[in-house]
Amino acid sequence: MLFPLILGLLAVGLAFAMTMPFLSLFLSTEVHAGPARVTLFLVLAPLSGVVASIVMGRLSDRGPVRRRLMIIASLTGVVGCSASAVVRDYWILLGLAVTAIALAGTVFPQTLAYARQWLIRDAPDQAAMGTSTLRTVVSAAWVGGPPLAAFLVEAGGFRVVYGIAAALYAVAALVVIFRLDEVEVPAPGPEEAPLPASSRGTLWWTAAAFVLLQAPLTLGAQAMPFLTAEKLGGDVGDAGLVLGLCAALEIPLILSLGLLSTRFPLRPMVLGGAVCGVLYYAVATAANGLGMLFAAQLLNALFIAAVSGLGISYVQDMLPQFPGRATTLFTNTFPIGAMLAGPLFGMAQRFDIRLAYGTSAALCLVGLAILLAVRNDHAAQPA
Repeated sequence: MLFPLILGLLAVGLAFAMTMPFLSLFLSTEVHAGPARVTLFLVLAPLSGVVASIVMGRLSDRGPVRRRLMIIASLTGVVGCSASAVVRDYWILLGLAVTAIALAGTVFPQTLAYARQWLIRDAPDQAAMGTSTLRTVVSAAWVGGPPLAAFLVEAGGFRVVYGIAAALYAVAALVVIFRLDEVEVPAPGPEEAPLPASSRGTLWWTAAAFVLLQAPLTLGAQAMPFLTAEKLGGDVGDAGLVLGLCAALEIPLILSLGLLSTRFPLRPMVLGGAVCGVLYYAVATAANGLGMLFAAQLLNALFIAAVSGLGISYVQDMLPQFPGRATTLFTNTFPIGAMLAGPLFGMAQRFDIRLAYGTSAALCLVGLAILLAVRNDHAAQPA
């Protein structure tokens, strides 16, 4: 069962990794949008994705409909990317971004929720490991997607990039249609009763912690070309090598932590990952050479592997009867963190680019403090 899920998630991950990093370039060069319109687009697109994920997450937990929702979301990706390949009107593209593309973005959390349901039913002791395996697929997509897109932009332009992205969404839809069966919703149980205020508070505080921990992923990546070129005597190409090294290290680390999660509790590993985040961004703030930054990518990869890899299972364990809602709650922390990173990056550009990394260290520290203060008894046992 994992193979079709891996194939579908790889297709969706590649489509996203090919289009998202070059979105601002696409809007500026192909659509000729000014800075204000680009900013509006980059705010509304992730915001609409958050709303779409919340709606789809709630719908998917109400009955055996997750498979159909995954098909619909994949097909909206086909429509949205196909249109983006030919349309160059800003307002039409914005409309597509907040509807079709936003719905397409729900394929990722719904695939992870589907995997969670299937694993809990057929292999409960491997749930966290299976989720971590699927998470590595996303890392692999980000290793290959941006360089492939850069080559395609040079070779054939954005029409080719979005055309291939549409084809990838079509592959994801075909995988779901022909290889996946609907998984029944678990039988009603006491967990389905309305959550008490304390439990809701725990969920929201946990989500807030992951927002703070994931905002540095965007902030640090945005600032990396400036750090290497302005402060460390390198160039933009060195920034790509640093980010690529981190992505390559993530894959074995996510798999290793997923394997460890079958024997050890999730909570200390997630907390340890947050500590690595604090340490990495502190090192990046003080780095005086590229070698120091390259060496620190092991800390960065451990941070991402624990927080982004195990964090999914960490939150899913808190809502065992609502995998769609739980997965959506976690995956939405990344775009919300990305929106938080925007003004922080602008502040760092204005004053000192190292401020982006110092701020990231502070965000990780606060996120760690919140996780330490908020109990998660489900994560106190091996997954």
